[in-house]
Amino acid sequence: MFAGEEKDDPRLEEISSAIRTVSNFKKPGLMFQDITTLLLHPKAFKGAVDMFIERYRDMDISVVAGIEARGFIFGPSIALAIGAKFVPLCKPNKLPGKVISESYVLEYGTDCLELHVGAVEPGERAVVIDDVVATGGTLCAAIRLLEREGAEVVECACVIGLPELKGCTLSGKPVYILVEPNY
Repeated sequence: MFAGEEKDDPRLEEISSAIRTVSNFKKPGLMFQDITTLLLHPKAFKGAVDMFIERYRDMDISVVAGIEARGFIFGPSIALAIGAKFVPLCKPNKLPGKVISESYVLEYGTDCLELHVGAVEPGERAVVIDDVVATGGTLCAAIRLLEREGAEVVECACVIGLPELKGCTLSGKPVYILVEPNY
């Protein structure tokens, strides 16, 4: 589901305009969507965070899970604003203590996410936040991790998503996307 369906919202154009595309970053032929330029535009950055807050404020969300590293940029602000806790989903060996892990495939390789055991309680309602969804592998790994600990993943949310993902689900969960990539 694209927020772009709310075409009258001027924040969407501000958000989209603030994101740059970097050719051949990480892998030849890959058009990398760089949200670090969004962070340089406070009005557009705030607009993105506010749109997520408005969406999740009344959905009884108790967990905002952010995927390392860019999910950490958006997730804590959203969690604080809606009265939820923030749970980091990290790359291997970044979390002290007991963790569970889940491997996944990326456009440019493989990776793994980890979650602290006990960070979520069974029955808690969660939303997963990241910057970009391309293949969905990272989000699916996040969903599996949270569900293994008993959380109910309500939705995944990303700032940027490929147009072919409009209306899609990942592991049966809806994906909410603010804008399409800039090419």
